[in-house]
Amino acid sequence: MEGNFLGLADVDGPGDVAILPVPYELTTSYGEGTVDGPQACIAASSQVELYDPLLPEDLPAGFRLHTAPAWDGEGDSLAEQLANVQAYLSYYLDGSCFPVVLGGEHGLLPAEMRALRAHPEFAGGEGGDGEGNLSRLTLVQIDAHADLRDEMNGERASHACAARRALDEGVGGIIQIGVRAVSREEALFLAEDGRVECFPARDLLSACSGEQGWSLLMARIADIDGPAWLTLDIDGLDGGLVPNTGTPVPGGLHYWQAVELIEALFANPDCRVLGADVVEIVPGKEGPLTEFTAAMLATKVIAAHLATLLEQRDKQEVET
Repeated sequence: MEGNFLGLADVDGPGDVAILPVPYELTTSYGEGTVDGPQACIAASSQVELYDPLLPEDLPAGFRLHTAPAWDGEGDSLAEQLANVQAYLSYYLDGSCFPVVLGGEHGLLPAEMRALRAHPEFAGGEGGDGEGNLSRLTLVQIDAHADLRDEMNGERASHACAARRALDEGVGGIIQIGVRAVSREEALFLAEDGRVECFPARDLLSACSGEQGWSLLMARIADIDGPAWLTLDIDGLDGGLVPNTGTPVPGGLHYWQAVELIEALFANPDCRVLGADVVEIVPGKEGPLTEFTAAMLATKVIAAHLATLLEQRDKQEVET
């Protein structure tokens, strides 16, 4: 893996923020190329501005960003590769830093959840239960697809099953945002399983209900209490912004809606965002819009997290 995220000088060790490239692609069902997505995103990030209005100075704003070597892709089977992804991520998902995973297909999500069990939030640290129980975790999923199929082409580890398998790993609840491609099986699951709340793109964007739907979504984000993980499949945005993702779908979120969602999630004082992923990045042959959009959203996640750390630091200084 060549280059560091945002073109910044690297640091030894996890740093305050770790960028984790995971070029995993084994179950894509339409467009291919996510295996090259992380490197393309990192290359595009060198053109992203370091200024963010949430921060008092340019990124890294006094913090340490580490771009990790990419996951090595080893494993002779799907199960072995996912186990290897989990092992790769475990070093960074233990609470020592804020992880931002770049993918790669969305099928890596269950491996992320398994690695996250070692986080002090769940594994015996302050507030943890010592058992790696993820029942208090809220998964905030921006996605064109529900990813709630039980299997796809006979494969239960398919990227089309990522959210369903995350629930199998013990995730307590999922808030889905921007969904607009759902199978009948998934629609029934959504209607019957109270662990998943869905805010379809139509309810957020249509002329009749868009404003009301967006207000309801913002209220729900503000109501999250406890640990959360942001999983951002870039096909959750409109296909015009990410034309080269694996399965682009029209009618998705606008860029500024995604930014507002990220900022609102991190601004919630009762929510502790433990990490994020930006997945289904496919480099474009006609131009770099897809990977550049992904790089900008990943940068916004980092800036929002660092702004939260600075706010916490200021509060502690006032108290002391």
